Amino acid sequence: MNEETKTSEQKIPEDLKETIKETVIARLDVLPADKKISIGSYGDFTKSELIEHVKEEDEVGQKVVDLELTFLKALKEGTLLKEILSPEKE
Repeated sequence: MNEETKTSEQKIPEDLKETIKETVIARLDVLPADKKISIGSYGDFTKSELIEHVKEEDEVGQKVVDLELTFLKALKEGTLLKEILSPEKE
C-alpha cells in the first residue's frame, strides 16, 4: 500500500507527488515573467518565486499545488466550463 501525503485539501499518493510537482512547475513556467500572482493571504509572487516554493514543498508551494489540482479537476469534470457558460447571477 502506498504512503500518502496529505495536502491542505487533497491526498496525493507518494508515487505521484514528483510528477504532480513537475506538472505544476511546467504550468507555472508558461506564465509571463513580469506579472505577479496573488495567493490569498500569502501575498504576491513572481513566477520564479512560485516555482521555488513548489520545489521547496513549503506552505505556499503546497497551496499552489492544491490550487492547480483543483483547477485541473474542475476542468476535467466540466464544472469550470459550466461556470463560465452559465448566465451571470444578479
